[in-house]
Amino acid sequence: MSSNAKLPAKRTRGDDVIASGSQDYVTMTIAEQLFGIPVLQVQDVLGHQKITRIPLAPPEVAGSLNLRGRIVTAIDVRLRLNLPGRPKNKPGMSIVVDLRGELYSLMVDSVGEVLSLLNEDFERNPATLDPRWREVSTGIYRLNNQLMVVLDVPRLLNFTNMEAA
Repeated sequence: MSSNAKLPAKRTRGDDVIASGSQDYVTMTIAEQLFGIPVLQVQDVLGHQKITRIPLAPPEVAGSLNLRGRIVTAIDVRLRLNLPGRPKNKPGMSIVVDLRGELYSLMVDSVGEVLSLLNEDFERNPATLDPRWREVSTGIYRLNNQLMVVLDVPRLLNFTNMEAA
């Protein structure tokens, strides 16, 4: 066997992660639950922003904000997931995503780090996952005694299903 021959990839950190396939996620917490969004869907991460209310908008639409000259619709993810609103004394953060050319600011409690996770560790939504989360999730990762729910941004921002409910 020549010294240039490649051995099968082992499951270790480093270059072999690429060989077995991985996905990068921006992590966030909402009501002490860890969520993730594929990093390629994220346009920007913002601190607390001044938001202008939009009359007659659904409750989960917090309003709009100006991001470098573009109007961005701010979505309160807590309300979208039917969770209690964020305490007024805890300013949140926002993750800006692009959906079909429109920018949306997903208002969350905090933004964490970017995690590179193996595709083989991804699991479809278990039957025991909260139905509110299952509706807007593609699946989960089990991480060191914590569950990371992967958000499906198009389903999270699909308000037609909500209006029918």
